Amino acid sequence: MSRYRAILLFVGATSIAAFAAAQQVTLDPFPTPIETTQGVIAVNFVEFATIPDVNGVAPRMMHFVDEPGTRRVVVSLMTGALYTISYDGNVVTQYLDVNAPAWNVSVQSEGSERGVQSFAFHPQFNQRGTPGYGKFYTYTDTSNVTPKPDFVTPGPNRTQDTLLLEWTAKNPEAATYDGEAPRELFRAAQPFQNHNGGQIGFNRLAAPGSPEFGLLYIGLGDGGNGGDPFNVAQNLSIAFGKILRIDPLGKDDANGRYGIPASNPFVKDSKPDTLKEIYASGVRNPQRFTWDAKTGRMFVADIGQNAVEEISPVTAGANLGWNKWEASFPYVKSQVDTSRQRDEPGLTWPVVEYDHRDLLFQRAAITGLIIYRQTAIKQLQHLMIFGDNPSGQIFYVDADNLPNGGQAAIRQILFNDKGTRKTLLQLIAEKNVQQKKEPAARADLRFGEGPQGQIFVLNKRDGVIRLLVP
Repeated sequence: MSRYRAILLFVGATSIAAFAAAQQVTLDPFPTPIETTQGVIAVNFVEFATIPDVNGVAPRMMHFVDEPGTRRVVVSLMTGALYTISYDGNVVTQYLDVNAPAWNVSVQSEGSERGVQSFAFHPQFNQRGTPGYGKFYTYTDTSNVTPKPDFVTPGPNRTQDTLLLEWTAKNPEAATYDGEAPRELFRAAQPFQNHNGGQIGFNRLAAPGSPEFGLLYIGLGDGGNGGDPFNVAQNLSIAFGKILRIDPLGKDDANGRYGIPASNPFVKDSKPDTLKEIYASGVRNPQRFTWDAKTGRMFVADIGQNAVEEISPVTAGANLGWNKWEASFPYVKSQVDTSRQRDEPGLTWPVVEYDHRDLLFQRAAITGLIIYRQTAIKQLQHLMIFGDNPSGQIFYVDADNLPNGGQAAIRQILFNDKGTRKTLLQLIAEKNVQQKKEPAARADLRFGEGPQGQIFVLNKRDGVIRLLVP
């Protein structure tokens, strides 16, 4: 070996070592724990309704929506059923089973992350004579992978597909669905069993006649398997790892099944491969989003890899950073590098983030998301409320003074059970004992929002829907 080449090799190795030494790679970017004693809010609750078991197992409740104009709320199970519940909680009726043979959907609900992911009612659902009358949408995984998909990833795997389906009820107020088989709007071929879909939903703040009215937002995860192995979240020619926005009643997409809003941020993109459906990019597993009734801003709760959970604002064309970044930090092989923070121009950074080390299982998955602007429950006014899915812990920050990332501002919400403060997991375990079942080791928390901003708490372990009350 020449002396010159040896010097180059030495310098190169030294530079790599110096770079590695400069990194501060960790799973614990926030060493100061979440505060558990100061600022704790205890809320009252009632057991609003109970959904029946499925083959002896607690129902896997996933999503909850106030049905427009019918004085019913609706909850979905990952196995396929949608139940309506009267506003007083006394009448529980199975409205639809997406997995019924008549519909030929073949819901794939094996494992913890597959099944009916979400559903949404068109804002005109109960307005006779309008284009959206009777229409609602389900977002579900299917084991039928024969048809050609609309969206794919670069990988060869196809474990299941995720379908966006449109249903049309003849009478929106009927006790059970009375329409025909659903219409398929799109099909995404999933490369792995996790990070399939997320939430679908309409902006409830959009006024009739406004450009935003009737547009459907769709969270589509990065395809799973950890780390975004195909680097899809930053690729604008691929739908995965994005929040999409479509007009479900339109016809100008590539297959003529839905419309692409003219106001979508990439409609005029000069690159021919850019998907015009994309509203925001750089998400990993966008489980829940909402809009703040006071400010109109949109926020998403995006589940992190192994280190950080985040809530971020979402604007047209926003890039939330994944998989180059996990929340405020560079992503480095399932960890984060704390030697750098928020130093890449053009990205949207979280308002709230917390790491996994402070949670019950040292594994976390953020869920939510509710911004409470009502007056009924005084102690929750003007709070951004979210939770951790497996542990069932519930948290809040001040919605009028949002933090600039980090977990220092996060405080806890507990349940007031006859004068004793309890976590959701404690309530579930106690209910399991009453049900003569093994006490649950995790909660699988979800939230629902009812009329006048009521806050409902769902889980997948005891079948009980709990309502927070004054």
